[in-house]
Formats: sequence, structure tokens, C-alpha cells
Amino acid sequence: MMRSSALGRSVARAATVLTAAFALAATVAPLAGTAQAHEAVTGSLSFSGEPGEYISGGQSYSYTPETTEMFDISGPTSESAVGATVVTPEGERWALSMEAPYGQKLTAGTTYSNALSWPEAQPEDPKLQFSVTDRYCESGTGSFTVSHIVYGPHGYIREVDATFERYCSGSTLPVRGELHARMPEPPAELAIGVQLDTTGTVATRTGEITVGGTATCNKPARISINVSAYQTQKRATATGSHEGLIVVCEPGAPVPWTTSFPSNIDPTASFQPGAAVLRGLARADDRDYPVSVSAFQSTDITLVRS
Repeated sequence: MMRSSALGRSVARAATVLTAAFALAATVAPLAGTAQAHEAVTGSLSFSGEPGEYISGGQSYSYTPETTEMFDISGPTSESAVGATVVTPEGERWALSMEAPYGQKLTAGTTYSNALSWPEAQPEDPKLQFSVTDRYCESGTGSFTVSHIVYGPHGYIREVDATFERYCSGSTLPVRGELHARMPEPPAELAIGVQLDTTGTVATRTGEITVGGTATCNKPARISINVSAYQTQKRATATGSHEGLIVVCEPGAPVPWTTSFPSNIDPTASFQPGAAVLRGLARADDRDYPVSVSAFQSTDITLVRS
């Protein structure tokens, strides 16, 4: 039986001590193991089972991005697994997951035999799971073949072709299926920058300084900036900071920011007019990939009386 829908696709998607903390250059740090999901442009998930097979109900199905509310392909940064989530117009959610043994990447042209399900699977076992909203087998065996797979940045799956066969909970009746997907061009990787102003002000009565700068990004980002300053004086050093300053950045033009703080790390000395050192560390999560990026700048600054 072929399931399809004339309904339009849903466009609503569900949409993640100072000096030692400052890096000397921009870095990219993957959030280990996190999977990312993106919607396929073209593809299909088709499968069938013999009468009595539990997951398929003994029926045949075929879904495409055009006939479903969601047709997402996901994969972790380790390139060790591929998953498909398909949501039908009727609200059924089909979920397929195929994973190589621990420490291995999925490799084109490889058949993974004796695949088990969680939590039975051991690290050395391939893992295979296939379920629908109201039918799920915790126990099961099977195999899958990845005939073609192409990756983009951070485990982004650009293309995948695979077949699978799974037996639920000791059943002799398998569900057999195929997954084919072609994805959009990978989104640009997030790049951010932080620029510090070389002048600031100091309120001599309170010792509070006001400093600023700009932040830049190549795509929308919520940037968190940690700012610190220190000033070496004759008898002491004034040191202060403001952590977690949030800048909502849009590409196209530098976004200005300012912040004020006293000498709150070593309160025995207050900031005064004169030379000081200002440091800024900016960090943001990439909304398209499970990574965070950062940018750092340190500069000499002149504090003038406000």
C-alpha cells in the first residue's frame, strides 16, 4: 500500500578565572557525539513486511520529502551513524537509525551484519533500530548496507543510499527497507569576530570603567562576550570583568556593544585614568552544526575621566 498526501508541507520547524579562559586565537570545538538533522531535498524511505511483521503491520510504505511533513536526515560529527525521521501528514513518526561499531565511521560499500538494538548492543556491535510512533522493539537483530554516503562539514550528511533488514524481538519475519536522500548544500560554517575600542572612560568616584567594541558574524548568531581589563598602578593592580555580555549579531555590519564594571576581581585597587589592557573573548554556537566557535582580542586601551 502506498501512502501519500496532498497536504502542503509544514513550514513550521522545531527549531543549542579570566585570563586563563581567554584563548589566543579563534577555535572550533565540536560538541562531541551530538547529532544534527537537516531536511532532505529529494529522497525516499520505503519498506515492507510480511503479514504478521510487527513494525510494518505487514504493509508496504513509501515516503518522500514531497509527501511528508518532515523528512530529516541526521548524523553525528563522528560520521559513525545515519538516521532518518519521517513524519506523515497523519502524525505518524517513523525513525530509522544505523550506526557502525564504536570508533568506526560508516563506510560506503560496507554491509554491517549482526546489528543489534539498544540496550542490548555492545560497543563492538553495529546498531540498527526502526520504529514508528506506537510500535517499537527494544530487542531485535538485523543488518544494513551503506552503498553510498557523502559527508560535508562536521558530519553533515550530503548524500546517502542504504538498505536494511530487521527482525523484531526474535521474530522470523523481517521488515526490509531502503533509504535514499540528497541534502541541500551544507550551510556555511559560523565565523565570528570581536573588535575592542582603544579608548574607554572611568568614573573616578566609583572606579567603574565603560568600554566597548563591535562583534561580527557571517550568519545570524547569539554571541556571548567575556570582557576583562587590568591596569598596573604604582602600588597595586586594578582588575575587573564582565562575563556573559550577549550580542545578537546579524551579518552585514559590525554590531556595537558596551559594558561597565569596576575593579571587581581585586577590589583593593580602583581603575584610574590612564593606560590599561582590555581583553575580549567572544563565543557562539553554530545554529546549523553541533559546534561552537570563539574569537579573542587583547588591546592596549586609554581610560579617560568620564
